[in-house]
Amino acid sequence: MKRCRNFLLMALPAFIMLSGCSTGKVSDYEGRTPVLIPETFFDGQLTAHGVVKNRAGEVIRYFNAEMKGHWKGSVGTLEEDFVFDDGERQRRVWTLTRQDDRHYVGTAGDVIGEAKGEIAGNSMFLDYVLDVPYGDGTIHLSIDDRMYLVNPTTIVNESEMTKFGLRVGEVLLVIQKK
Repeated sequence: MKRCRNFLLMALPAFIMLSGCSTGKVSDYEGRTPVLIPETFFDGQLTAHGVVKNRAGEVIRYFNAEMKGHWKGSVGTLEEDFVFDDGERQRRVWTLTRQDDRHYVGTAGDVIGEAKGEIAGNSMFLDYVLDVPYGDGTIHLSIDDRMYLVNPTTIVNESEMTKFGLRVGEVLLVIQKK
């Protein structure tokens, strides 16, 4: 019994430290400015520039993208055309639908089901499962996509990719409104 109690006393600080490393919620950004309004920011011509990192944090690819967004009421379409450093081209067309003052759902051809999005202050978090080419087939990766409006024409975006709950990579990019 004493041995078990000593283990718990030793493990408790580590548990507290790890539980303090929370990834945060979008509501933590309530009141931050400039306020992100997806219907305004993702309307018109945009560019994106970013890197893809593996699970060790090593940059394994980089890309540039041309994007075009337009909205009809509460439904927006965002066309993304990516060019990677190895010449590969990818296209993704998102349909984003505002559900209420804070929530969006999104769909795209390589997204499994619906993306769930929420906004607060200068931030938008989007969670979804992406069907990613891998070898001769594809794999499904869970994406935790976090966007932060840092000025009226610039978003910094970080996306964590996981498989079976384990981090397998990350995408960092900057989106600029033209």
